This record gives sequence, C-alpha cells and structure tokens, in this order.
Amino acid sequence: MAWHWQQTDAWYYTPPGTKQRVPLFDERGQRIRGKDQKQAAELALARLKVNGQWKPTAVPTDHPEWLVARVCSDYLHYCERGVTAGTISADHRAAAVRILNDLSGYCGAMPVSQLTRDHVRFWIDRHETSRSPATVRNAIAIVLAAFNLAEDNHEVRNPLVGLKKPPPRPRLQSFAPDDEQALVGAAAVPFRQFLFAAIHTGLRPFCELARLTAADVIETERGMMWRVYSSKTRKTRKIPVRKEVADRVRTLLKAGPRDPGAPLFANPQGKRWRKPTGGKYFRRIRHQLGWDQDPVRKRYSCYTCRHTFAHRMLSGYWNDGAGCSIETLAELIGDTPKVAFDHYGKEWGQHYQEPLWAAIGVGREPAGHSAKAGNPNGSAGPQRRSR
Repeated sequence: MAWHWQQTDAWYYTPPGTKQRVPLFDERGQRIRGKDQKQAAELALARLKVNGQWKPTAVPTDHPEWLVARVCSDYLHYCERGVTAGTISADHRAAAVRILNDLSGYCGAMPVSQLTRDHVRFWIDRHETSRSPATVRNAIAIVLAAFNLAEDNHEVRNPLVGLKKPPPRPRLQSFAPDDEQALVGAAAVPFRQFLFAAIHTGLRPFCELARLTAADVIETERGMMWRVYSSKTRKTRKIPVRKEVADRVRTLLKAGPRDPGAPLFANPQGKRWRKPTGGKYFRRIRHQLGWDQDPVRKRYSCYTCRHTFAHRMLSGYWNDGAGCSIETLAELIGDTPKVAFDHYGKEWGQHYQEPLWAAIGVGREPAGHSAKAGNPNGSAGPQRRSR
C-alpha cells in the first residue's frame, strides 16, 4: 500500500519482500507530495501494479538453488504425465500452463528461498482489473499445488505455507422449468440429449457425462445404473438413473451397433463433447434465446445443469416436495457431504432448514411448497410437475 513519509512530505510504497522505499509519481512524472494526496498515491500505485512496472529482483547466492521457474516447470511436467495417464484433466493442465507461465514471467528467476507470500499477492494484484475472486482462488490453488509438489518430491521448502485463498463463491443459478424447455427446444438433437441427461443426473458435464459409454450402462431389476468415472476426483461410483433418462439411453442403444468405447451422448461428429465445443454451443443458444441480455440468465452455462439437479433434489421437485439429504445428494453427484453442503445445502437444503424453523415455533411447509419457491438467483425456481 502507499504510505506518506513526513520527513520529505512525499508518498512511497515498499515492494513486497524488500525494505526498499520507492517514491510514487503522478501521470506527469512529478513526485506526489502532501499528506492529503493519498488518493493520488493509491492511483499511482495501482498503475504500477496494472502495468507490471515492478518485479522482484533476485539476490545472488553462493550456492545453486531451486528457482521459481523450475518449480513451475516441474509441476507442468507432472500435469503432462497426469493427462497422459488419465489422472489429470486437460482443462487443469491448460489452466496450470497459463497461470504458472505468467508467474514465471513475473519472478521465475528468483530462488525459492527468497520468494514470499507478498510476492504472490503482488503478482495477483497486477491482474486486479480482470480477475474475479473465483479466478484468484484457482490461481492460488495451482501455485500452492506446484510448491507442495516440489516440497514432497524434492524437499524444497514451501515458502508459501499460509497463503490464503478467497472463500469459494458458488454460482447457484438453476433452470426454471420454462428455461429448461426453451433450452432443450432450441438445441439440436445431439446437444439436446446431452443437456437433458446433464439436468436429470447432475453429472459433471465434460469430465463425467461426456465420457460415459455403453459399457458403463448397467441394467438391474430396479432400473438402470451408470458406472461413472470422474477425471476430477479420480474415483468411480455407481448411480441410479431416472426413468426419463434411462428410456432415452435404451432408445440410443437400440438404434444400431455401437462401439462399447464410443461416447453414449456423442456430438454431431460421433465423438465426446468437450468443454470448448459444448461451451460454444451453449453460448450460441443463450444468445438465440436472448438470455445474454438478462442479468441472471446470462450467467447460465452447461454447469448450470448440475446446479439444477442439486436444487431439484434438495427441494423435492421429483419427490412430492420431500427433499433428499445432503449425504444422498453428495453420493449422487460425487462430492463429499461437506462440499455439497457448502455449495448447495446452505441455500437450497430445506431438509436442514426445517429444524431451524421448528425451533422458533414455525410449522412445517406444505408438501411441495419449497419446490415451487423462487430461485435465489432471481428467476423462477423448480416447480414440481403435475402427474
């Protein structure tokens, strides 16, 4: 932050990780003076951060050390091996490449022993005009993962222990029934099948649902189940499938011979849906429906299908208003109960809110009431269908 030194009546800042006193200048190149010029000093410091005019300088040492760039490179090689082995998603690798290359350009020549948490915070502040809290959280998580790997595999002390990430801010939009009908009605058949299955199963669209094959379909006496592998959690689980989805899958399987390894919900080229392509298709439909002009609907994405499933399960949309427990939801969508509660339960978990109302003497809501409630994001919420 900018600070005023009374002895010179001028404003300065101290680069993180140093004890230097660096003067601040206005847009005309003049020193900023006067105790009442705090706003001008803060603006000058903000310009420095945005323009990246200050970078940390490494102090020469007498013995070879791991450099920040080597830590970043080592983690990127680890991600590359993980993608080849199927244990790390290509999306994570792409994010790691983008973030760690940027960090290396900022302080890659610095020995790890000289790096501080302030350096990383300053590096993040350089992007403050374009980085949301969610993006900052993801960037810090990848940087910490890189240094944790170096510490685990090479005994390089992690200097970033204690670096805090912004708290998660889940985007809790969910489709109202009318939104769902408009969405699937505007989509071409292959994408329509994909979106319908995503809404009615809650699977992660691209790292779970898109990878599903005919070999993962299991028929039982009670109905259809799917064997789902997640490249995000690296775990496999078996989940029951709603009848509407099961019927569509059986129709797909009866359409003709199918390679057991081919995706069940294929794109128009017969291959699995990938995030860039699926996102492009979704944005096109969002624009076609005019949703990009709506303050809530413009934030809809393929991942909103998963949120919609969670909202409907917790509100009893398919079960006469009797919402399921967080533990049940977590098992179905492949999250831990804590993650499911943090993301969905606090806002949509009527099952957990009911005891709070009962404790203050307010009676139970009529069955189905919560399922007809409005969305917390401002649009109409899921409504239980008449039978």
